[in-house]
Amino acid sequence: MSNPLQEQLRKAGLVNDKQLKKAQKDQRKERQRAIENKGADADKARIQQAQAEKAARDRELNLQKKEADDRKALAAQIRQLVDANRQSAEGDVAFHFADGGSVKRIYVDEAMRKRLAAGQAAIVKLDGKYQLVPAEIADRIAARDASYIVLKNESRQTGEDNSDDPYAAYPVPDDLRW
Repeated sequence: MSNPLQEQLRKAGLVNDKQLKKAQKDQRKERQRAIENKGADADKARIQQAQAEKAARDRELNLQKKEADDRKALAAQIRQLVDANRQSAEGDVAFHFADGGSVKRIYVDEAMRKRLAAGQAAIVKLDGKYQLVPAEIADRIAARDASYIVLKNESRQTGEDNSDDPYAAYPVPDDLRW
């Protein structure tokens, strides 16, 4: 069962049975180590790949959590701005504005209606409710997240040069009541 070279060496008296058995045992151990190392290398590669995938997932989750925290902080800043600078929305004059493709109505007094039409005030949607804030605060809110601004008219400049405009004598009224 041994190889022919070993048989010839034993017959020639160069090696004895004990040395042959030791050599065969060493060869078997060497083959077993090679098989184990091959499996260990594959296991190491799988472990490293799993660790890399876990690290990538953790980075992605941390990034998503940070973005969510940033959004919450931004919403808190906007809420604080609106709460600190909210203006009264009580009155008997209906002011109509568009929000998401539908026309909405808010009741204000005449002075606030003029301020809204002139661009000195704005309408902000916070928690599903419409709030009135000054134009400066609306600009600060828009700098953080413009989706909160529902209506902010551009303020009119009295010093504009309308000499080239043929319709300058016919201003479009922005205070039409429906």
